[in-house]
Amino acid sequence: MIDMAIPFPDISPFVFQLPVFDLFGFALGPFGLRWYALAYVAGLILGWRLMVEMVRKPALWGPKAPLDEEDIDDFLFYATLGVLFGGRIGYVLLYRGDMLADPMSILRVWEGGMSFHGGFIGVCLAVIGTALGRKKSILSLGDAVAVVSPIGLFLGRMANFINQELYGRVTDVPWAFIFRTDILSMPRHPSQLYQAALEGIVLFIMLQIAVARFGILKRPGQAAGLFVFGYGVARLIGEKFREPDASLILGFTHGEFYSLPMVAFGLALFVWASLRAGKDKPEQAG
Repeated sequence: MIDMAIPFPDISPFVFQLPVFDLFGFALGPFGLRWYALAYVAGLILGWRLMVEMVRKPALWGPKAPLDEEDIDDFLFYATLGVLFGGRIGYVLLYRGDMLADPMSILRVWEGGMSFHGGFIGVCLAVIGTALGRKKSILSLGDAVAVVSPIGLFLGRMANFINQELYGRVTDVPWAFIFRTDILSMPRHPSQLYQAALEGIVLFIMLQIAVARFGILKRPGQAAGLFVFGYGVARLIGEKFREPDASLILGFTHGEFYSLPMVAFGLALFVWASLRAGKDKPEQAG
């Protein structure tokens, strides 16, 4: 079985890296840009640009767009904070509570460790704060964010693959990989690629079709509900191939346990938004 597995290619976790150098008698470095960091930056920038293009097309929203470009620019700053702080704090609280015994370890983000669910909460807070501060619709801003979020998810999962982290369960499929970070050196599912496809590509296409073909942005809350539901389902599927956590919660992996409420909440939000749209005129602003 091992002979049939694919050895992981020689890919550096760094896009580039500067060696140790001397500056006025002080040794500095090494410094480098990791693919994981680049994924976050690229995801935020690409998502921001797509949101700007969306608000420039009033027809997607109804008579007029409920947001403008300044709203999106303002949101980008708070979204960045939400992703970074939410993702890190979520990782500590949801997966690595032992790090609380060494608070300084929480600041060492370059050592890895981010949680989607924590980042999701951070972005939700950014949406609420930005919308209230600018007196715009929370639901509409949430919808815009939902439509572009799969971009960041795709890039993040690809970075997970390059970092050889969060790999899959042992398998004998012909496309199994042997990850160098696996102390057992066993053939495993490249679950990071499965999740990149489901949470990134499939979910992105589904939301784009819902926007272009079914006018989902004209019914505030539907896009956000569809995203939350879709991500929850995609994550549950991906967890079946991913190496489970060392500890389970009520028999579920951490990812499954935290995603089940997302499925329920996303479905409830979508249904509520649909019923609301049937009774009221589409929300235009504020």
